[in-house]
Formats: sequence, C-alpha cells, structure tokens
Amino acid sequence: MTLDEIDAYATSLEGCKRKGHPGRVAWYVHDRLVVRQDEPGTVLVRVGFDDRESLLAAYPETFGVPPRWEAHLKVQADLDGDPDAIREAIRLAWAMQRSS
Repeated sequence: MTLDEIDAYATSLEGCKRKGHPGRVAWYVHDRLVVRQDEPGTVLVRVGFDDRESLLAAYPETFGVPPRWEAHLKVQADLDGDPDAIREAIRLAWAMQRSS
C-alpha cells in the first residue's frame, strides 16, 4: 500500500483530513490522529488496545508494536502488508476518533 492509497482511503472517510508535511504526513478527524507516516515503509494507526490486539493476532505479517509504542494506543503497519487489513485499521481508528 502506498501513502497515496492511504490518502485516498483516509480522506474518503467523513471528516478525515490530511495534515503535516512531506516526510511526516498524517490524517486526522476532529484534530485527533487517525494515521500518520512513521519509519520508512510504515505508518502508525491510532487504535484502541482491544482492536490493536485483534489486528496483531489476525495479521502478524502486517502489524507490530515497537517497544516505544507499547503503552500507546497505536499499532505500526507495514505498507508491504495486507492492504485490506491496513484499511480496516484506519477505519477502526477513524471510528474511535470520530466518536471521541
């Protein structure tokens, strides 16, 4: 999955807007993070702990949690992973932020 594909999907979700700058682009709803560019080839998706555990169990080749993010409501997605799984994570993040 590319950042352009993430942009197309994320901005198709009601109220989700792109912000940031090249090299650190991010998408927000109500000024709350949904997904952002992280290390090269990865994005961070802000999901609840239960959703994070479900994504990790279902798609271990796509998602991970680096030690620095263990205490945070975030999961790291490998852009070479399952694009449908990444879209689902973004949708979960959008729904969580939208209801906050």
